[in-house]
Amino acid sequence: MPAETRRVLLVAHTARDEAREIAHALVRGLHEHGIVVRLLADEAVDLGLAGPEAAGPLLELAEATAAAGRGCELVVVVGGDGSILRAAELAHPNGTPVLGVNLGHVGFLAEAEVEDVESTIEAIAGRHYTTEERLTLDVTVHHDGDVVTSTFALNEASVEKAARERMLEVVLEIDGRPLSRWGCDGVVCATPTGSTAYNFSAGGPVVWPGVEALCVVPLSAHALFARPLVVAPTSLVAVEVLSGTEGAGVLWCDGRRTVDLPPGARIEVRRGARPVRLVRLHQAPFTDRLVAKFGLSVEGWRGAGERRRQAEDRDA
Repeated sequence: MPAETRRVLLVAHTARDEAREIAHALVRGLHEHGIVVRLLADEAVDLGLAGPEAAGPLLELAEATAAAGRGCELVVVVGGDGSILRAAELAHPNGTPVLGVNLGHVGFLAEAEVEDVESTIEAIAGRHYTTEERLTLDVTVHHDGDVVTSTFALNEASVEKAARERMLEVVLEIDGRPLSRWGCDGVVCATPTGSTAYNFSAGGPVVWPGVEALCVVPLSAHALFARPLVVAPTSLVAVEVLSGTEGAGVLWCDGRRTVDLPPGARIEVRRGARPVRLVRLHQAPFTDRLVAKFGLSVEGWRGAGERRRQAEDRDA
């Protein structure tokens, strides 16, 4: 019986020298373990791996479409959270797990740092990793009774004003009932994964990944009731851009995909039918991730775990 052919899609922020170096190290390391590496065609050019001299049985090229991750066991991403969100677009249609190697400042979605490249290669080769499913958003835009677009988001869908000088007039609806009308800069609808992204900057709550919920946060709303909301994962959240107003809007999904929103547009946000799968190499609690990524001070903590560690140090 022939041996299984293993494939990994590698996505890199090739505009950065460091990302190109790490990408080459990943290609070499995975090839040493007999793993086929698939590259996006334009990134292969940037990496100098697109010519005939680079071709071989362990290197494949693909276009940046929904089919890029098909047949791959992982999508490995070298970059920051923006690169991981780009890779999630490729992985989402096929449910391919995403493993991020962080080159960003915070890198909340990444699992490995640049100094972990060798151990990351060994973990991939030995399948020494787990995956966790992250809730996504399905987003639909309606106008004049027609569906304008349907898309998804891993972090957030934000409805924002299109012109700086004009407020956006919207009505927020939850589960088919109107909640509040706002003159505002916009509204952010976020997942727990996205709660540490735009939602966090807008004053929304940090939500642990294991909590199934949707966050709704108004942006600079001129209203008495304009608090961040946490609603059920089964809720249908709708934002209507009021007809008869001069302000138009724009929908941003994960800060990457945009749709113009004329007056009268209706944006519906619900839990996504398909999650995004993120790879985990470590079992550190989310609390530790928050402390590490945000550089939070925990000096003076004397919890049970710390007392045990200090006792073990004394006994050693």
